[in-house]
This record gives sequence, C-alpha cells and structure tokens, in this order.
Amino acid sequence: MMIYKFENEEIDLNRVKMLYPAALIELDGEMAEMSLEWMEMNEGKVHLHKYILVFDFTPPKEEVKDKKVLYFETKEELIQEMQEVAKLFA
Repeated sequence: MMIYKFENEEIDLNRVKMLYPAALIELDGEMAEMSLEWMEMNEGKVHLHKYILVFDFTPPKEEVKDKKVLYFETKEELIQEMQEVAKLFA
C-alpha cells in the first residue's frame, strides 16, 4: 500500500484513478475547477483562488465523484508537491 502524507491527510495512492493539477477559479460569481492551461489562457478574465492537486478515486462511468483535493497558494508549491507524489511512483 502506498500512502501519501500531506499535513494531516493520508491518501491511499493505490486507489487513485486520476491525478491532476488544476486551478480553483471564480468566473461570473461561480467557483469552478479548471485546467492550469485553461486558467492561464483566460488570465484576466477569471479570478484565481487557489492552485489544487486532485486525487480522483472515482471508477470509470461512476457519476458520484470520490476525490481528495489539496490546496496551494502558489503554482510553485503545487509543482513541488506534485514532484513529491511522483517520487512514490518511481
């Protein structure tokens, strides 16, 4: 079992179906999770709240989402944490 520890969280990496970085943004008063590429292409049109790393445990074709989200203030912090997670898969 591969357990990733972040602050007070323990995440079972064996359960992860998808792992991806994203941005939590506000657009027209609504909060949404968007890809980093989309957020950067629309910089100035959206308000960035946080950078996020999403551990998605949802099996294919399931409608009810099962995921854990970690929040970061800067893109650098996000990238650093992604590198830490990648070490566990090496």
